[in-house]
Amino acid sequence: MAAMATVTHVTKITHHSAINPSSIFTSCFRNSLVLVCYLVLLLSSTISPSFGLSGVGEEDENRGSDLYPEILRDEVVARLHQLGVVSDGDGYLERTFMSPAAVRAGNLIREWMEDAGLRTWVDSLGNVHGRVEGRNASAEALLMGSHLDTVVDAGKFDGSLGIISVLAALKVLSINGKLGELSRPVEVIAFSDEEGVRFQSTFLGSAAVAGILPVSALKITDKSDVTIQDALKKNSIEITEENLLQLKYDPKSVWGYVEIHIEQGPVLEWVGFPLAVVKGIAGQTRLKVTMRGSQGHAGTVPMSMRHDPMAAAAEAIVLLESLCKHPQDFLPFDGHCKSFSMKSLSTSLVCTVGEISTWPSASNVIPGQHDADAVICDSELSSKLKSATYIGLKRMTGGAIQDEIPVVMSGAGHDAMALSHLTKVGMLFVRCRGGISHSPEEHVLDVDVWASGLAILAFIETQM
Repeated sequence: MAAMATVTHVTKITHHSAINPSSIFTSCFRNSLVLVCYLVLLLSSTISPSFGLSGVGEEDENRGSDLYPEILRDEVVARLHQLGVVSDGDGYLERTFMSPAAVRAGNLIREWMEDAGLRTWVDSLGNVHGRVEGRNASAEALLMGSHLDTVVDAGKFDGSLGIISVLAALKVLSINGKLGELSRPVEVIAFSDEEGVRFQSTFLGSAAVAGILPVSALKITDKSDVTIQDALKKNSIEITEENLLQLKYDPKSVWGYVEIHIEQGPVLEWVGFPLAVVKGIAGQTRLKVTMRGSQGHAGTVPMSMRHDPMAAAAEAIVLLESLCKHPQDFLPFDGHCKSFSMKSLSTSLVCTVGEISTWPSASNVIPGQHDADAVICDSELSSKLKSATYIGLKRMTGGAIQDEIPVVMSGAGHDAMALSHLTKVGMLFVRCRGGISHSPEEHVLDVDVWASGLAILAFIETQM
């Protein structure tokens, strides 16, 4: 048996600021051994006192037609479960870029878009679009949506909720004959890839719309050596350099982008509130690190003469985890940085080694690196989302909302990060049980689904 000669692992570091990480290292730290990490300050979050909706019941439903529980709650929940079984996995949820299940999911979403009164199409990167022109087809459009792909062994709400809830709100307007009264076009996009599972390159769908997906990305291969271009062609979508560039929206044609998403964290459940406005999205850095050693016979090379990269990789992984948990033990602080403290790093820095491959026992192709800068959400959109949340919750409770709407940071990446290169962005988070995501245990209460639908409806109504 031969020893492993080369080990490659992928490291993901999340940083919560728009500060240039390189400048932080230049001005603050002298330790060259930690250049693998990007360290920045977590922007402070505003949270509120406890607020629950568990008491909303049949009596509230009968109060008036403005609650629309049969559409904004029941139908959305049913569709989430329906989409949640469209999977390539047997007994678990998995939909990766342009897989058979992803294509089926896209077709189903397209049907729901048409049910809401939208004109639909699929672009040359597999994104599913639904659009209503409103009173002025030439006005700047409001884009909304999320992603239809999932991780492996996923939950039913990540991505899907942000598509289905928006479609439900538009369906309410369509039923009421108000869809054509919108002052600007509204377009819902179900992005074909956000998770990056198949090709290890996140935001493929939204990056194409934003115009930041390089042509070279079409040649990225999955573990079966199938390229992105091949995967699209297999589904009768011809993608070329020219029509990839044509996918980019003209920034002058877009008013803004809004995304509704489960929180994927525990803050909302902790403070007892169903919804929160997002003020920013943490940046992420993905690195490929290769450790090389000497290949030899596993049974005959003495331990003292071995140069085993697997053992070195294991030590590096443990060291990286220790550094992110206790940065003060590794990073000397010279006092020149005014924007953050060492204490803040201990609560804001996270890192994960998500994949490791070895040679000659196995071969795997992983794109070299992917950086996503931190994003600050637009203050105007955030203000409108906060007001819409007040309106939606007031409709549900039948009275004034005394508590402040929480304003939080997102530690996870979202399509809004890519769309921020095109237009201003805003996000609304929905409470999820235990903060659990990327798991079959992922769950959102029906009443919170309803609350998000009413908030989205109130937000869209501001465009009338």
